[in-house]
Amino acid sequence: MAEAFIVDAVRTPVGRRNGALSGVHPADLGAHVLRSLIARTGIDPGAVDDVFFGCVGQIGAQTGNIARTSWLAAGLPQHVPGTTIDRQCGSSQQAVHFAAQAVMSGTADLVVAGGVEVMSLVPISSPAVLGEREGMGAPYDGAGWRARFGEEEVSQFRGAELIARKWDVSRLDMERFALDSHRRAVAAWSDGVFGEEVVPAFGLAADEGPRADTSLAKMAGLRTLSEGGRLTAAVSSQISDGAAALLVASQDAVRRYGLTPLARVHSMAVVGSDPIYMLTGPIPATEKILDRSGLSIGDIDLIEINEAFASVVLAWRKEIGAAPERTNAFGGAIALGHPLGATGARLMTTLVHQLRRTGGRYGLQTMCEGGGMANATIIERM
Repeated sequence: MAEAFIVDAVRTPVGRRNGALSGVHPADLGAHVLRSLIARTGIDPGAVDDVFFGCVGQIGAQTGNIARTSWLAAGLPQHVPGTTIDRQCGSSQQAVHFAAQAVMSGTADLVVAGGVEVMSLVPISSPAVLGEREGMGAPYDGAGWRARFGEEEVSQFRGAELIARKWDVSRLDMERFALDSHRRAVAAWSDGVFGEEVVPAFGLAADEGPRADTSLAKMAGLRTLSEGGRLTAAVSSQISDGAAALLVASQDAVRRYGLTPLARVHSMAVVGSDPIYMLTGPIPATEKILDRSGLSIGDIDLIEINEAFASVVLAWRKEIGAAPERTNAFGGAIALGHPLGATGARLMTTLVHQLRRTGGRYGLQTMCEGGGMANATIIERM
């Protein structure tokens, strides 16, 4: 089978809610990483076969196929098409999968994969909330859904609480994990770790989320998200704004255009999981991709698992046995933020560059997704 190579990957700094990127139109934010990617690779943008972008809140400024509007807003050739993907939080990781699959199938040579989300402008669940308010119905409803799942509450917050209870993850466990996420992210910025992957955007040069002054004492003073629950805002991913993009190329395109790949896509997997628990998917996704790749978790040098909630990662670690020092070594979404449709590409961008920087061979990315799903990807440094 043909191989798919990641030539380069870029991301904006992640802005916090109502922060430096909150007033930027999402298509302009997407356009920024697209222009940066084209400039860094030196590729002729007219040679790109397709653009896949993830975006979850597809309403208002983020509707109208933001893959296409971002490309056009960047001033790039209008004959290049684009499509927007919604696999919930894994949307832009799925964009990478679709790009790699297109290249591996031989139907494309150069594909851009990425994502964008401005949650300050389009809050989480906006399409569902506004649609229901206007009498358009609710997503987790209908005769078939009720026959199978009854009146069960379906939400990521409930799922994260259920996970904390099932895997006996305490509030203190999660707060310690969250504190470590902030410390790792702060240290990464202090050490210049993100220099190769981040392109300053609209006056912002660094991620706004990491908190050098947070502490267990501060976290302990927060109210739980639900009465009698274990989760607080401190152990949850941050509402954020951001974009990221990667160039995926065939071996023929690498030779033809004189490109130097950073990594190759080694293995891909996607699974469905319990939609009520919702966020357990990274466990079977990781098991599936390790089996498919012939690798063990000990073979993986760096791991990026999305920190949607601390309970998700801690339960996953208990089941998979991943080394904490190799997992989210530079902080995760609790510190760096989680711009929904962009996070998959943001994680992959970090993984690609940090494998190169540290000299590791294999990197694993996985993330939980709304509706009970998860993607997993293994890349190999070139």
